Amino acid sequence: MQKNENEILVGKKPIVKYVFAVLTQLTNGEKEIHVKARGKNISRAVDVVEIVRRKHLQNLKVKDIKIGTEERENQGKKVNVSTIDIVLAV
Repeated sequence: MQKNENEILVGKKPIVKYVFAVLTQLTNGEKEIHVKARGKNISRAVDVVEIVRRKHLQNLKVKDIKIGTEERENQGKKVNVSTIDIVLAV
């Protein structure tokens, strides 16, 4: 996954860090945010979006959700990893 200005890549940091990152992007004027994650972090990305929507910005809309699979190489073997891209719009 490539990272652009309006993307939040969810990993292993505490969820509150990603919530803060989304809120920061929105206060900086972004109209659309992509919350992306791979593999086991997909559920964390969903949690981030739900926390932002329920506790901070009730008018925030989920514009689109894209799911897919990336082929990655791990220790010489090709492995399929699930991906999610949740598009949020003001």
